Amino acid sequence: MTVTAATLATSSASTAGQTSPPGNTSKITSDFDTFLRMLTVQMQNQDPLNPIDSADYAVQLATFSGVEQQVRTNQLLADMQSRFQEMGMAEMAGWIGQEARSAAPVHLDGAPATLLPSPAAGADRAVLVVRDSRGALVAREEIPVSTDPYQWLGADAAGNPLPPGTYALSLESLQGDTVLNTSPVEHYARVVEVRSTPQGTSLILDGGVEVASSAVTALRQPQDQS
Repeated sequence: MTVTAATLATSSASTAGQTSPPGNTSKITSDFDTFLRMLTVQMQNQDPLNPIDSADYAVQLATFSGVEQQVRTNQLLADMQSRFQEMGMAEMAGWIGQEARSAAPVHLDGAPATLLPSPAAGADRAVLVVRDSRGALVAREEIPVSTDPYQWLGADAAGNPLPPGTYALSLESLQGDTVLNTSPVEHYARVVEVRSTPQGTSLILDGGVEVASSAVTALRQPQDQS
């Protein structure tokens, strides 16, 4: 019966991918006890005429020790990451109530939305493309070729007000009838919540729209809506 480095690495591989400190500690202890039992059985059943070199035992012990150290290192890194994320959320708590600028979908509730378009260089036409939450095209609206704020009233192709909901906006920059590029349109929306997710910290905006904090390009105090 032979205990090899591959056996030990396989035994501990699943442990290395976990991040629960109590479970990792007990798992390491359990694996080490199993390793010692296997090593004892190996020594008891070796061929007396061809005993295993003591150096092989040293290699196996060193291999297990290395795997154990890697597990502990992974656990420490996971703990540090969790603490850094908590620190980031604490700092972002001050964002709640402020307005964040991003290219997240716009929550339309009957009031105009202030958009911040960015037409491509050389464009002589700009078209605002509006899609609903299902991705269906609901409007194409010609807007000025300018980076000035644009008040979007939220109308469909016939000019009728769109129902309240969430809409994804993009801007087609054209030169004549040739589309130069299509880019997302940024706008400001009030931050109502900060969340921690497996992908990082995210913000919840008015209307329940979620956006990664890393996607926010600016922050400002709420503007007077009166």
